[in-house]
Amino acid sequence: MQLAAVRSALNNTAKIILKDHIEHCIVDAVASNDEEAINDLNKAIERFME
Repeated sequence: MQLAAVRSALNNTAKIILKDHIEHCIVDAVASNDEEAINDLNKAIERFME
């Protein structure tokens, strides 16, 4: 039960970090056509979904 709570807390923290990154860095990357930043986001999403 405690492990499930810790896992849930970590997932929620990861969601907040990812959302913040999208709202700030990725918006700028898309505007400037920065493909490396977009690729980094895709990698982060893949790691998060594992």
